[in-house]
Amino acid sequence: MAYKIDNAIVKKDMAGNLTLIDPENVFENEDAFIAVKSDDLITIQLLINSIMQNDFKSWRELGVIPETEPLKSLFVRLGYSKEDIANLLKDL
Repeated sequence: MAYKIDNAIVKKDMAGNLTLIDPENVFENEDAFIAVKSDDLITIQLLINSIMQNDFKSWRELGVIPETEPLKSLFVRLGYSKEDIANLLKDL
């Protein structure tokens, strides 16, 4: 079972104005939004899916992770291969 995060696109024009692109009207009744880079959003979705499929032993063994380390590095620390990540992407 894949976990889906509701999302839309926030587009910035040359003048710096932001426009919410939400064709499914997921956010029509919302007053506030958070913008996340698209590759980070995919990483977050993959991490949530991997948490749901993981036995949590690997998570306990991660230890302290430096704040400057990219979020994507968690996959390597957790022992995921490129094939594992590709399979997680198929579930999205």
